Amino acid sequence: MKPAPFAYHDPTTIGDAVALLAQHESARPLAGGQSLVPMMNFRYATPDHLVDLNGIEALRGVEVGERLTFGAMTRQRDVEFSSEVAQACPILVEALRHVGHRQTRNRGTIGGSLCHLDPAAETPAMMMLHDAVLTAQSVSGARDLPMNEFALGFMTSALEPGELLTQISFEAWAPEHGWGFEEYARRHGDFAIASAGVLLTLDAKGAISRFAMVIGGLAPAPMRLTDFEAQAISATPDEDFIKAASDAASQVEAMDDAHVSAAYRQHLASVLSARALRRALVCARERSLHHV
Repeated sequence: MKPAPFAYHDPTTIGDAVALLAQHESARPLAGGQSLVPMMNFRYATPDHLVDLNGIEALRGVEVGERLTFGAMTRQRDVEFSSEVAQACPILVEALRHVGHRQTRNRGTIGGSLCHLDPAAETPAMMMLHDAVLTAQSVSGARDLPMNEFALGFMTSALEPGELLTQISFEAWAPEHGWGFEEYARRHGDFAIASAGVLLTLDAKGAISRFAMVIGGLAPAPMRLTDFEAQAISATPDEDFIKAASDAASQVEAMDDAHVSAAYRQHLASVLSARALRRALVCARERSLHHV
């Protein structure tokens, strides 16, 4: 099939882009096009106006310091191959390697994936794990949205009509933090059936001092295990702790679809979270030795 007729706009500034979005009620921004263009071809999406963001230099770039900041139009490939990001946030690089294939990541953008909000997508899960702050701009000005408020439901963001996602940022974890990411898909590059990500730090006695865990692919949006995270502080990361984390992940309410049942997704969440936690613990112990 082919898309329904639409008018094409090619702005070169953020101001021009948000003005177009405000002027045309049925306008859609075009980022990498890896999700929107197929939807238009199948006529699941039928915008009357397409606002191409690829000519806006101000929407691209990565800054790494105490916080990591990404322009919304930054290509996934640029993040995947950034040595600075790999050092400060290795779990993000690892997760991006599961996104489609090399050609997908060449065009796909960080902001585009966040706005599309596929439940199985890796980028929303990583931003939820890191408590990212997303900046949206309109003709009325800019506002910041915490990631846990940005994802409203199944492929539904908190962006208001006329708003454009421009920037994503989050605090870098300590250099000695441990991380683990696990994902299960039918084939590498397919949409994930379930995924799990863990970040943690250990104190001088080997107990948990900071902990975050996210489960992707089960619910309409990535889920942080906030209750378990609170219980994890000062806990000894032994086998009982790993079992408790696995059990908590298995309790996340899951969706059925044509591929697998909700119960199977919950089983995967249990298995993957235990694997990710084990990897994070090994990583934290090794890194702690290098930062004594």
